[in-house]
Amino acid sequence: MQNASQLIGADSQISHWHSFESQESINQAVLKRILQAADSAIAARGSFSIVLAGGSTPKQVYALLRHADADWSKWHVYHNDDRCLPADHADRNSLMARQVWLDHVAIPANQIHDIPAELGPVEGAKAYAETLKGLGDFDLVLLGVGEDGHTASLFPGHTWDDSVDAFPVFDSPKPPAERISISARRLSQAREVMFLVTGAGKQEAVDNWRRGVAIPATVIRPEAGVDVYCFGVKLS
Repeated sequence: MQNASQLIGADSQISHWHSFESQESINQAVLKRILQAADSAIAARGSFSIVLAGGSTPKQVYALLRHADADWSKWHVYHNDDRCLPADHADRNSLMARQVWLDHVAIPANQIHDIPAELGPVEGAKAYAETLKGLGDFDLVLLGVGEDGHTASLFPGHTWDDSVDAFPVFDSPKPPAERISISARRLSQAREVMFLVTGAGKQEAVDNWRRGVAIPATVIRPEAGVDVYCFGVKLS
């Protein structure tokens, strides 16, 4: 692994960049970081809260977590966004996480908090905001970045509601048009934030990010900064 220097830009987001030479090496590094964060949180506060991302790289990490040795009874699982589709639809982030990981470990059912996106964007967002109400900082937030620079369901050119913890998304440039996302403000309320960025198609978004262009990913600003784990893109 090669670590790039810390960069500060895009309205003062602190970004720590990490480059990996293979998909396997980034998967193992993310797995290790998640388990370390869990151990630290449980030792310090008795529980571990993690916000999951969708996508192929997180899916591979979740498959590894399925076989990990962890104190699952102390884990609390959330999602950064989801699509307004039936709960059993193949494109639901929550279904993917359950199929490859969550249904196979001993996390109590009432500690797995799927976004009820099947209720529709407005009602589902209200319900998830209630789920998040009163929680402190997340211990670890996982995020991805799209080719257009979006993260969670924060898309360029859209207006995001930061007055709430979760908000409805309409007219998404990626289907389906209706989604639910945790707000940038709430995602920033975290002890650790990790972006997982893989594939040459993300090069332009990464270049813009590192030049200080205000892509949506740059609005996630936890106090400790963000760590960006990369494979398949150049950190020039």
